[in-house]
Amino acid sequence: MDLAMIVDTLWVLLAAVLVFFMNLGFASVEAGFTRSKNTVNILSKNFIVFAVSSLGYLLLGWGLMFGGDNPFVGTQGLFILGTDIDESVYTLNANVPFWAKFFFQLVFCGTAATIVSGAVAERIKYLSFIVFSFVFTLVIYPIVGHWIWGGGFLSSMGFQDFAGSTVVHSVGGWGALAGILVLGPRFGKYGKNGRINPIPGHNMSLAVIGLFVLWLGWFGFNPGSTMSMSNPGDVAHILMTTNTAAIAGVLSSTATSWIFLGKPDLGMTINGCLAGLVAITAGCAYVDVLSSLIIGTFAGIIVVFAVVMFDKMKIDDPVGATAVHLVNGVFGTICVGLFAKEGVTSLSSTSGLFFGGGFSLLGTQLLGILAVALFTFPTSLLLWLAIKKTIGVRVPLEEEITGLDVGEHGNAAYPEFLSYKPAYSAIMIDGTKKKD
Repeated sequence: MDLAMIVDTLWVLLAAVLVFFMNLGFASVEAGFTRSKNTVNILSKNFIVFAVSSLGYLLLGWGLMFGGDNPFVGTQGLFILGTDIDESVYTLNANVPFWAKFFFQLVFCGTAATIVSGAVAERIKYLSFIVFSFVFTLVIYPIVGHWIWGGGFLSSMGFQDFAGSTVVHSVGGWGALAGILVLGPRFGKYGKNGRINPIPGHNMSLAVIGLFVLWLGWFGFNPGSTMSMSNPGDVAHILMTTNTAAIAGVLSSTATSWIFLGKPDLGMTINGCLAGLVAITAGCAYVDVLSSLIIGTFAGIIVVFAVVMFDKMKIDDPVGATAVHLVNGVFGTICVGLFAKEGVTSLSSTSGLFFGGGFSLLGTQLLGILAVALFTFPTSLLLWLAIKKTIGVRVPLEEEITGLDVGEHGNAAYPEFLSYKPAYSAIMIDGTKKKD
């Protein structure tokens, strides 16, 4: 093994571990943005979603995504468990060992599924979420991934999504939107005459901690997608465009909420940072730093109005996942067609509209967005409806009011604050049975 392979492998594994660490970020943001009575459920879903997505990707997802150059889906080397792996059939040819490539792609798959968790929070059955996550990462995510990263038809057309604004974020966002529509809003969220009743999260400290974990993880998400350290300048450039879009999103979302909502809302600031990160993910290797500043600025503005828009449409998303990941995943993918600059890194070979490339790349980006939407949303919707007709998707109203922690898991994150009598035959104090 030569030195270049050793360095590349270390870089890919480091980046993959950073992306894996984002699971903690999602768990914290989602728990912080929801009510205390659902904290155990949120945390448990963020555990289980990575486990089931890992299993699905291991069983079939990898093969569907990278198994040969069929335009629509992988057809070769579909099953890797218990077989001798023939790396020659796979289209991902990074200069690292097979399992390093696999693990790096696996953590991206897990991220796409995690996006759905927050959007359907506080009213979904635990088992139903598990079933959806498994099928989503077994089939739906890998097929789209093949189109763009696995040598499929969108890749052949020149569609560009460097680190996953579409493959990861908008795919997760479409799945989340379908789930919200099937589930319906939380009890008490919307009143008569279009009244919107705010349901604030219980722990903004936890949400901010989660945001910084995600921000850190993105420095593996985007720069790590080079899957090589052969050109350190590319890695440094991607890290810089990623961070610049994030800080722009922080500032613009804070200003936008301050101006239009009356206060610099912390929740909007958190989602503004995430929006900037999501939006730059597609073009982080293709745009210059000034362009990343512009992209992040608009992403932060867009996310505020998207959150308000979804609320007015009575699409109840407790954490704003659709506004962050779907809307800004689409926006970021469009931005590649506008801001891409040939030669800005060794990975950038095409210019967008604003840098003399004409409408060609922009048209391809729009076509790719449409293709992904027309596949991902209907298939996710059908999957959710199938789950609804079989095992059901929503917890009973009484359980929703009491909290999913007790109803779904039989315990609570903050038991000292329980306002109901615990379901114990007796309570032991200092070894003595206390009478009712």
